[in-house]
Amino acid sequence: MIASTPSVLFVCVHNAGRSQMAAAYLRAFAEGRIEVRSAGSIPADEINPVAVAAMSEDGIEMSDASPQVLTTDAVQHSDVVITMGCGDACPIFPGKRYEDWQLDDPAGQGIAAVRPIRDEIKRRVRVLVDELLGDEHTH
Repeated sequence: MIASTPSVLFVCVHNAGRSQMAAAYLRAFAEGRIEVRSAGSIPADEINPVAVAAMSEDGIEMSDASPQVLTTDAVQHSDVVITMGCGDACPIFPGKRYEDWQLDDPAGQGIAAVRPIRDEIKRRVRVLVDELLGDEHTH
């Protein structure tokens, strides 16, 4: 049974693109009804500017986000852990829901290549919100 406010952790290696985009969409769609975290096993120095630009095109602002280091604590305090290509870097705890989203890495890609990644993340986050919030969520 997930607590009244479910929590989700998105993890990728650098916490500069995919996990930040997913966290930004989840914050926007959940409107405070889901606790959102993102982290990287080897965080980058800054967010991928192309990812920021791609999200801005869709009306989501994430220029003030910064990469966070993945901690065991963050995993322990999350109901759902979604990894994006970080392999075995994410610690596994019993009783958590784990998903691995196979998504291309936007690092070093131009905006045309990042847009379809962004759109797929948006689609998956919508499904996740529906699963976690069920009937109380409206589009």
